[in-house]
Amino acid sequence: MIRVLIADDQALVRIGLRVLIESEEGLEVAGEAADGQEAVRLARAKRPDVVLMDVRMPRMDGLAALREITADPALRDTRVIMLTTFEIDEYIFEALREGASGFLVKDGDPADVLRAIRVAVEGGSLMSPSVTRRVIQEFAGRPAPASARHRLDALTAREVEILGLVGRGMSNDEIARHLVVSPATVRTHVSRAMTKLGARDRAQLVVIAYQSGLVR
Repeated sequence: MIRVLIADDQALVRIGLRVLIESEEGLEVAGEAADGQEAVRLARAKRPDVVLMDVRMPRMDGLAALREITADPALRDTRVIMLTTFEIDEYIFEALREGASGFLVKDGDPADVLRAIRVAVEGGSLMSPSVTRRVIQEFAGRPAPASARHRLDALTAREVEILGLVGRGMSNDEIARHLVVSPATVRTHVSRAMTKLGARDRAQLVVIAYQSGLVR
């Protein structure tokens, strides 16, 4: 059973997400928070698999709460998916840099929320199509700084190749078919790349791939 913590200052949004999650087999609501401080407290107490975190909340906003959660070694297996009404670039990039496993707009398809939860638990990431376009626009054509390129020195040639494919949004199964190897082999290379690059999850690998110039 995948346990989900809902963090949003709007009661109607929390109710909607609870109904959505509880209607899906294999998911359950671990708790609800109305602000960032409560979200961090409940995350530490409940140890949910996934936190659905609103960006704008009182007392402590979602980005600050995200930083608290991703910095806590006891919550290393908890994934955070950011939810927002606003597609503001600074929120998107800061959330991804801080370790968010997804970034969804609230007026998107509810099925995307359910899919993002399952993808995050599997170590992947899901972003709304409009958010993905913004990430691509931000990094496309931008020269990769030397510091970013040097991060790749720790990787093998195969790991660099797979990192580039991850950056293009390909799943492990798609990469396996593309390279004619087993999905298990791809998972091993992705895991090693994450460890070497200090990436918390697949979303951060995507950002690194863009920053390093592997994807344009």
